Amino acid sequence: MARLRSVNPATGTELATFEDDSDDTVDRKLAIARGAVTGLAYAGLPRRAQWMRAAADLLESELDEVARNITREMGKPVAQSRAEVAKSAHTMRYYADHAQTFLTGRSLDDPSVVGASAAGTRFEPLGVVLAVMPWNYPIWQVVRFAAPALMAGNAAVLKHASNVPQTAVYLGDLFTRAGFPEGAFGTLLIGSSRVARVIRDPRVAAVTLTGSESAGRAVAATAGDVLKKVVLELGGSDAFIVMPSADIDAAAASAVKARTLNNGQACINAKRFIVHDDVYDEFAGKFAAGLKSLTVGDPADPTTDIGPLATESGRSDLEELVADARAKGAQIVVGGRRPGQAHGWFYAPTLIAGITEDMRLFAEEAFGPVASLYRVASLTDALALANGIDFGLGAAFWSADQDEIDVAVRLLQSGAVFVNGLATSYAELPFGGVKRSGYGRELSVEGIREFCNLKTVWVA
Repeated sequence: MARLRSVNPATGTELATFEDDSDDTVDRKLAIARGAVTGLAYAGLPRRAQWMRAAADLLESELDEVARNITREMGKPVAQSRAEVAKSAHTMRYYADHAQTFLTGRSLDDPSVVGASAAGTRFEPLGVVLAVMPWNYPIWQVVRFAAPALMAGNAAVLKHASNVPQTAVYLGDLFTRAGFPEGAFGTLLIGSSRVARVIRDPRVAAVTLTGSESAGRAVAATAGDVLKKVVLELGGSDAFIVMPSADIDAAAASAVKARTLNNGQACINAKRFIVHDDVYDEFAGKFAAGLKSLTVGDPADPTTDIGPLATESGRSDLEELVADARAKGAQIVVGGRRPGQAHGWFYAPTLIAGITEDMRLFAEEAFGPVASLYRVASLTDALALANGIDFGLGAAFWSADQDEIDVAVRLLQSGAVFVNGLATSYAELPFGGVKRSGYGRELSVEGIREFCNLKTVWVA
């Protein structure tokens, strides 16, 4: 039987191992999940909201230990782990408070126009939803799906990333401890090669995935073959555009955070910094100084800014992208190397200029603290460069010119545009991408309705 390993990326030491679930165990968990759908329906929304608030209370009461475990398993600075847990609890309460409104259908004011005494719509759950989730936000990525799915009355089964099994096991118990029926939320301890079988299982009604483009293609192909609903949140290599009227100090400070948050391992991290020629030198100098000032080290130390990459293969992938750019003439302004740690999968914050179209960094996502810097002569050039790749998740635009802002918001091909601020996600706003960054939306009202049947009701 295969094993899932939890390894500390700061030291390379093994923390724990878990045996994969057998096929019989997976079948049993799916059967329990399918049975829980009935219990969730009979409980009703007010009771589900009570359970969800209890789950948020549990998560907050265990915040310190959960945050330490996130840091041990995937390496983000512990302060960011704490923020992730707090954000997750907030989102659970948000859906507990708003699900009733979000799931209220509509009634025709004059049903006689369709020959009825009453007519309208209602939202109902689909059933069991499979969530295939990544390691980079091991609590948040799951909660932002699980909270709306459970509040809508769906049951959920989680296939978490194989390198965060301790977090997966914790989540597998959390909602049951809060009062949800057994099986309403469960964890499958399986590798990626076994996901297709679960998608094809008739007890699974839909699938959501956050992860790589290749994983998204595989999941979408299998789900499409059996005609099941899919939501995909995939990669991003989004633009951070700086125009001459921008507050350069604020933009440079935000750029450092936008590129290095979560050790640079987030789809929505800004990765391509597109700067107008008039302010290029000023911005580049301040951006480089900010990256140089960051402390790389033990992520459990509260003073650390940058921890290790989560996996050794992830660091190797990043090194290959940087080596390709260097070999083809790019300028390494900052970093571009491993720092001095004797152990762990660390990589120094890096800034690279002079990127050309023949370099892999031009079009590929760099999943780590590596920023690409571009110089442009106009807003038109900036937008063309920003839109010239196949990703579109969350762009940032810096300007004090309202006409420029209006044009950028309208023309940027992205699931979100953040003006003079950091691209991020909020429970209150829909989140998702276009092009190869995926389809469907999470969070806000759109997120809870993704896994509902919009049912039309007509009464003679």
